[in-house]
Amino acid sequence: MRTRVKFFLGLLCLASTYALAAGGALQAPARIEAGNPFSIATTGSGKAVLYIVGPQQVLRREIQLGDNVSFEHGDLHNAGLYLVVLAGSGANETAQLEVTADHQAAKLSFLANPSRAPVDQRDGISGVVYVFDTFHNLILQPTPVEFRISGAAGTETRNQSTRNGVAWVRMNSAPQSGAAQFIAAAGSVTEKRVIQQVPGDPCHLRMTAQSSGPHIILQTEPVRDCSGNAVPDGTVVTFTETYNGKQSTVDVPLKRDVAKTELPAHEGAVISVATGVVMGNEIRLGEK
Repeated sequence: MRTRVKFFLGLLCLASTYALAAGGALQAPARIEAGNPFSIATTGSGKAVLYIVGPQQVLRREIQLGDNVSFEHGDLHNAGLYLVVLAGSGANETAQLEVTADHQAAKLSFLANPSRAPVDQRDGISGVVYVFDTFHNLILQPTPVEFRISGAAGTETRNQSTRNGVAWVRMNSAPQSGAAQFIAAAGSVTEKRVIQQVPGDPCHLRMTAQSSGPHIILQTEPVRDCSGNAVPDGTVVTFTETYNGKQSTVDVPLKRDVAKTELPAHEGAVISVATGVVMGNEIRLGEK
């Protein structure tokens, strides 16, 4: 590692000694796309060494001055600014070469949040995409990206363009629960994530009562959220009986959309039902 650093510093010192090439023995292109083949022309005679130094890459060629030095596809593939140095036979010159990302999208890095989203939420789902070329360079040129969510409730599509290599979007969750495919596409490249759209908080909680000897059988109607989706089994429903200043409480998980329990049947007792912050109806025993 230290040897490489000393080598870079030596090249930078050499570059500071000589002016940038301007029609001298070194004629390099000012800009190329990552991975593209290119050539560098030289003039003069004698042997020399050509260096190209840049982000995570160093190329070295022993050349004969007067030749065109060719580089093949993929030789220079990291985007960034490179220093071209020609040294030897009195032809010490430098030039700058900019390598830009390929404009063709080859890979997407797609982040979707959250993995579980409540139904019927405006801007409840967000997506972020980074667009890369085949050599994993971030494509800074604006690139069209299509975001699409497909599920039981249909398909919603948004079109965005990247800025500095990234595009983002916020989309609504569907009114119906279930799995949805969240897709990002740039050209022929696509990435897919699965968003589980889950029911929201319960709404319109209501119970019924039926006498059974010394007990009262209590059962809720099917519990739904405000969009009509069944609330997941396991959601806790609390039944509370108040009688003569005393209170009894039973927590019952939903099973097949309903909660059911038994409580002592005390004349004049008041029984209420709730789940989370949602209150249901009350029943007073002995009332007709």
